[in-house]
Amino acid sequence: MRSVLLLINRSKPEVGQALQRVRGVLGAVGARVTAELDADTDAPLTHAEARGADMVLVLGGDGTILAQARRVHRLSLPLLGVNFGKLGFMAEYDLESLARQAPAIFGGAQLELTRRFMLAVHVHQAHAASAVAGRPPEPPRIDLALNDAVITAGPPYRMIEMTLWIDQQPGPVILGDGVVVSTPVGSTAYNASAGGPIVAPDAGVLVITPIAAQSLAFRPVVINGSSRIDLDLIRTNDPDAHGLGTALVADGRPIRTLATGDRVTLTLHPEPITFVRNPEGSYWRTLIHKMRWAERPRYRPQEGEAEGA
Repeated sequence: MRSVLLLINRSKPEVGQALQRVRGVLGAVGARVTAELDADTDAPLTHAEARGADMVLVLGGDGTILAQARRVHRLSLPLLGVNFGKLGFMAEYDLESLARQAPAIFGGAQLELTRRFMLAVHVHQAHAASAVAGRPPEPPRIDLALNDAVITAGPPYRMIEMTLWIDQQPGPVILGDGVVVSTPVGSTAYNASAGGPIVAPDAGVLVITPIAAQSLAFRPVVINGSSRIDLDLIRTNDPDAHGLGTALVADGRPIRTLATGDRVTLTLHPEPITFVRNPEGSYWRTLIHKMRWAERPRYRPQEGEAEGA
C-alpha cells in the first residue's frame, strides 16, 4: 500500500466537510497517511515533513495545486489533486472518482503519470536603479511558476516598456500593460484571457503574450521550451505610498517590485513535477466541457418568452 502526505486547503468549507470521507477512503484500502499539513503557505516542504510518503494528495482547487506544486517540487513525489474548486484543470480528480479508483491508486498498481515543466524566474536587479528608487537590494533567488510569470504595469497604470530577448537575440520592444510568459499548462489561464493560444500541456514550448500592447502587429509567439527569455525593463511605474508599482507576478502571487534597469530571465526548470493522471478523463474533454472550447453562441430567452420565439 502507498503512503500519502495530505495537503489540505482548510479555507474551503467543502474541504473540511469532505476530509473525514477522504480519511475513510484511504483507511478502507489500507493507505497510510504520513502527515496532514495545511496548504496555506508557500514555504517549501522539507524532506523531514515528507518522510515516508510515496505521493502527495492535495485537497483544494487549481489555485491550491499551483501553490503546492511549488512546495513539493524538489521532493520528486507524484502529486494527485482532488478538486474542490470551480474548474479542476490540474486537480483532475473529484471525491467520487478518488473513492472509485482508490484501490488502484493507493494499492500499488501502476499509476498513470504526467510530467509538467515549471518556469524558473530570475530577476537581475539593477543596483543603480535600486538606489534611485530607494529599493533595498534583494538577494538573488529563483522563483518557480507552474502556470505563468507576468510583468504587470501596476499603479499608476501608465504603460510600461521593455525589450524582449530570445536566446540572447534582440527582439521587439514591448510597450503596453505588460507581458505574460506561460507554460503549456498555463496557456488556458491568463495567457488565454490576454489573447494567447491554447497549447497542449505536454508540448515542450513557452508562450509569450503581450498585455494590451500599443501595436496592432504584436501577436503572441510560441517558442522552443529550451529557449531563454530575457526582458529588460526600460520604463516602469515607481512604487507608490502603498509600495505598489510595476511588479513580477508568478502564478498570481506578487514576487517583487521591478524598476527601470532590471532584467527578468525565464527558462523552463530542468526538473519537472509529476502529476497522477486520472485515466477516466482527458485534457481535451476538460477543455470542451469545462472551458466551453469552440461552443457555439446560444440565445437565452428572456423571462416569459417562449424557447422557440
